[in-house]
Amino acid sequence: MSTHAPKGVGHLRGDEPFPAAAKVALANPQLRRNLQHATTTIRGKSGRVIAELPDWQELRSAGSALKAYTMANLPRLLEQLEEKVTAAGGVVHWAADATEANRIVTDLVRRTGEQRVIKVKSMATQEIGLNEALEEAGITPVETDLAELIVQLGHDKPSHILVPAIHRNRSEIREIFLREMPGVDPDLTDNPPDLAGAARRYLRETFLSTRVAVSGANFGVAETGTLAVVESEGNGRMCLTLPDTLITVMGIEKVVPAWADLEVFLQLLPRASTGERMNPYTSMWTGVTPGDGPQNFHLVLLDNGRTAVLADEVGRQALHCIRCSACLNVCPVYERTGGHAYGSVYPGPIGAVLSPQLTGVEDNSSLPYASSLCGACFDACPVKIDIPSILVHLRNQAPHPRSEKAAMAAAAYAMDRPRVYERAQKAARIAKLLGKRGRGLPPPLNGWAASRDLPEPPAETFRDWWRGR
Repeated sequence: MSTHAPKGVGHLRGDEPFPAAAKVALANPQLRRNLQHATTTIRGKSGRVIAELPDWQELRSAGSALKAYTMANLPRLLEQLEEKVTAAGGVVHWAADATEANRIVTDLVRRTGEQRVIKVKSMATQEIGLNEALEEAGITPVETDLAELIVQLGHDKPSHILVPAIHRNRSEIREIFLREMPGVDPDLTDNPPDLAGAARRYLRETFLSTRVAVSGANFGVAETGTLAVVESEGNGRMCLTLPDTLITVMGIEKVVPAWADLEVFLQLLPRASTGERMNPYTSMWTGVTPGDGPQNFHLVLLDNGRTAVLADEVGRQALHCIRCSACLNVCPVYERTGGHAYGSVYPGPIGAVLSPQLTGVEDNSSLPYASSLCGACFDACPVKIDIPSILVHLRNQAPHPRSEKAAMAAAAYAMDRPRVYERAQKAARIAKLLGKRGRGLPPPLNGWAASRDLPEPPAETFRDWWRGR
């Protein structure tokens, strides 16, 4: 049976509803400047490289079709992936939820006798709260992606799928490094090359002295048992090749049917995400190769609510996501509030449709409303996820206040009865007494007018106009 992600574990639920969290974010002018600069830069860069491809729309259609096929055949493809990984010397573990995945990974690390792990491509592990589980077991996790490292050292939370520290500027990063990074030069400047150099020196020693790595995966190829990680810094390559033991945590939706399918996704992903023609580092591995790379490989296949999403014929499109963040970079809501307001490791438009489905809509009922439904996310998505339609679908599932239900029932009653409707139209003319744009509405109706304009009633209704002719 499909179940939702458990409560109290991981980072899929916020401490407060989106409107309350967004209000705090909107009051932070530095955050808004950081977000506006970063999203504008990424958006422009991505648009330029996408414009170079005459078949971009055909690629999008191919990516969408491949994802739809994968979801329709997911059980068979996952079993095929398990068979191929096992045949290549790896070990596959199935985790029904975050609690089980954390236990599996923690036990695997304990068996090695190591007290520290290095991590890369950590979104799935952030979803399940793996760092907290490891620390509770006395194991120190070290994030190696530069932005993830900034978030970790700052005791912060990621706010963007691609650029987790997008809410930080370089002066803030310098202060974090000076305060938290061991052995950092006290004269460190906020010059980006200097900051990168400080992180490189710290991480290089960590890479060379840590024997266990935990990674995520961008793709898992069912046909061959191959896992793939794409990144821009090279930290992933170090994590995937230097340690003795590699543990990969992969959401079950990341599987693709065949090796040739990567041809589509490896064109879509870099252009839609970082605005690059190809990823600087594309690392692929199949099981264990004697004498080369990790000699112990474990693949943890994570559900954590994904089969519940798959069961929804409309909502399952959210599982097509390839984590490119294109929807975040074009979203006017995200650009003003940032990622923390969403309360989940998955922010922005895709988070507004994915998180509520993973947790159950009642646990994230405000997120489907964190959108103007402008449709920019749909236009930008490289695999054509119809996010606006899913948002509307989830709004219909979200719990509604009794007052709203009563108002809708009254409206339906009136619209079903012509005479009652006509009287209501005449009564609407007194709306002028309620002030400009409905600002004079009494509670609780004034809450509706706080973010919307009450339309001015026409001087003459259509029915009156028709009678006069």
